[in-house]
Amino acid sequence: MATRLRSILALGIGGFALMRDRRRHIYAHVVMVLTALTTATAGAAEYPARPLRFIVPSAPGGSPDINARLLAAELSKQLGQQIVVDNRPGAGGAIGMELIIRSAPDGYTLGYGTSAALASNLSILPKLPYDPIRDLQMIAQLGNQPNLLGASPVYPIRSVKELIDYAKANPGKVFFGSSGNGTSMHLTGELLKIVTGTQIVHVPYKAAQQVISDMIGGQVHFMFDNMGSIIGHVRGGRVRGLAVTSAKRWFSVPDLPTMAETLPGFEVMVWGSVVFPAGVPKLIVTRLNTEVNRALQTPVLKDKFTGIGYEIVGGTPEQLTLFVRKEIAKFADIARRSGAKID
Repeated sequence: MATRLRSILALGIGGFALMRDRRRHIYAHVVMVLTALTTATAGAAEYPARPLRFIVPSAPGGSPDINARLLAAELSKQLGQQIVVDNRPGAGGAIGMELIIRSAPDGYTLGYGTSAALASNLSILPKLPYDPIRDLQMIAQLGNQPNLLGASPVYPIRSVKELIDYAKANPGKVFFGSSGNGTSMHLTGELLKIVTGTQIVHVPYKAAQQVISDMIGGQVHFMFDNMGSIIGHVRGGRVRGLAVTSAKRWFSVPDLPTMAETLPGFEVMVWGSVVFPAGVPKLIVTRLNTEVNRALQTPVLKDKFTGIGYEIVGGTPEQLTLFVRKEIAKFADIARRSGAKID
């Protein structure tokens, strides 16, 4: 009996010891979680404590670069830190996006997400080294605009109909340029080929400004470009503006017809956004989203964006994620119908 009693007491003492150890473990875990939350909150409150890097996956002078620099100027004022724009063009934006994704998720490297880098590339570049939904943290959509169809003044092309007629009369001898395979500029040209049954040759460049220069000189016949980078050349008479790719005439160029006025149903819109690499703390994501939306409503930025034909959107990270998913599906359909694919 004494032996049994000692065993029971031993078990009881051991049980109390086990419960005590479990309490200590739980207490330590709670302390760790609270410490992490306190650190994250303090980090977000101090953010940003040093300059930020803004990676733009396209060359200087293009529409994404223009938009990014306008935004960076306003954000810099609001955040009290310098924002350095870092242009990383190539592969339709894939080079710059991969650099963003591989950056430390500390909130000090943000990226400019284009319709090409986040949507159209997925359909035309099968070996793309990233998944935008998985590898990026969406912040906010900036805005959108149509592409503008510009033509070389060297050739007798003054309307969409004249372009189509000229292409049909010269199969395989008409060239259109873009800033790279997989870009919206490329796929908009492919869509034109689909709906008109024309044999037009795509010539990919590394930057939109290179295409514009060659188009002015007559090396390529036309291009679809983001409005921000080509509108100045159209207004200056160096490029013939033929049409815009929005469903209705665009507010900044009301005299230009839409592609749909000649080709019903023809519509392509391009857009820009701000993204982080995946894994940035939620509090910092929320802070930057707030600051981006605030910047978009400043009179200075609204006036500048309006001047280059950019319609401001804004919104939440969740809204941008949903929008990107829809855009991926849309460009996938264009790529499938055109058969465009880059190995």
